[in-house]
Amino acid sequence: MKESVSGLTITAVEREVGLSKDVLRVWERRYGFPSPMRDAHGERLYPPEQVRRLRLIKRLLDQGLRPGRLLGGTAEELEALASGAMQANPSPLREGPDDAGELLGCLRAHDAAGLYRALQQRLAQIGLASFVQDAIAPLATRVGEEWARGDMEVFEEHLFTEVATRLLRQGIAAVPPGQGPVVLLTTVPEEAHSLGLLMGEAMLSLRGAHCINLGTQVPLMDIARAAGAYGADVVALSFSSGFTTRRIPELLHRLRGSLPRPVRLWAAGAAVCRLRAIEGVDLLGSMDEALSALDACVPAAEQRPMQAQERARPTR
Repeated sequence: MKESVSGLTITAVEREVGLSKDVLRVWERRYGFPSPMRDAHGERLYPPEQVRRLRLIKRLLDQGLRPGRLLGGTAEELEALASGAMQANPSPLREGPDDAGELLGCLRAHDAAGLYRALQQRLAQIGLASFVQDAIAPLATRVGEEWARGDMEVFEEHLFTEVATRLLRQGIAAVPPGQGPVVLLTTVPEEAHSLGLLMGEAMLSLRGAHCINLGTQVPLMDIARAAGAYGADVVALSFSSGFTTRRIPELLHRLRGSLPRPVRLWAAGAAVCRLRAIEGVDLLGSMDEALSALDACVPAAEQRPMQAQERARPTR
């Protein structure tokens, strides 16, 4: 990543904040913010304070606020708006024991080994289900909120994700293959966060689902083809809080139209909590809702014999 002690390049800001280069340039001309410095070659460099404000603005845009209202605000005013939005839209994730402080302390101290050991001990002590719901989920929420406020470095957030990913994969590998509904897990293009997929895979596998995790950023038509290839009963998509909420309905409508009618389409994650109902799509605001939706599924392998019996039954 091209970076200097005085700021981030426009490419780095686009990647780390989630605002396109075109948007940044338009705002600069129209609103006078951001107001980057220039390096020796005339390239834009964004100071840390401006990057912090841009992160807050991105979060508030995803909550439905307009750029004109936000771009003149100070960091303190934006933080107040963001805090109000968090209170109005509380995290749907279940919070467990209040041990997040110790784990966040490891992150801030850059103690990667200590963070891994602490989380590994929790996994061994409480089992995979509680590890997901009472350790990883609340900690991921705290990490995301601190990152959005600018209180956590990008590399610290990445370290947490990497450590959590390693341990979740270990836990999932120990779960016997499920014989229940086939659940295809993935994300759409431009949704690079994979932790939600792994948490979902862990909980659904423990419930007996046969999970196939395609990873992140799969084109919609490839998701539809994969659903057919693997005989999926469910396609489950994860949308993190950083994904632009207003884009989700159109993506879901397009994918729904490409899937066979019997295949259920689930959308889960923090961004989904702000959506209205969408026909043909199950919007899941919590892990408990996902498990309930799984329990309501009848695998396609069971549906087909039932449908054959219906066709063979004589009419009156």
